[in-house]
Amino acid sequence: MDAGRPKAGADSIVERLRLWVLGVLVLGLIGTVTELILLEHYEQPLQFVPLVLIALGVVVLAWHAMRPGTASLRTLQIVMGLFVLAGFAGMAAHFNGSAEYQLELDPEMSTWDLLEKILHAKAPPLLAPGMMMQMGLLGLAYAYTDARYRGRE
Repeated sequence: MDAGRPKAGADSIVERLRLWVLGVLVLGLIGTVTELILLEHYEQPLQFVPLVLIALGVVVLAWHAMRPGTASLRTLQIVMGLFVLAGFAGMAAHFNGSAEYQLELDPEMSTWDLLEKILHAKAPPLLAPGMMMQMGLLGLAYAYTDARYRGRE
């Protein structure tokens, strides 16, 4: 047995954990797209970004499940990276939208008061796009724990 290679039992544990990560990711995708649709998160073009990414994520995950190859794995990594970027962009968009709304209500508001109002705002919720980041990181964890990566040491 190669000293640098994990034992067969460790491989089966990693594969079981990968399936759990994949399951949590799929539940997150289903839950998030359902919530976005119920909230009518498609009134402006920028609001389509998470919907399109989730649809793309589902397609790529299905592709990778049916044909687990290098191309589907790389595509999954790229899409999950886009999820993380979309999460950051979404937080910025929510911050700006909330700031504009608060400044319309009170243009003379101090910077500190504005920041406090934004952080406590329920619409748009500042940290909601963080779900995109979490799903992207879960997808990357799933991709990077593929046996092809574990074999390289």
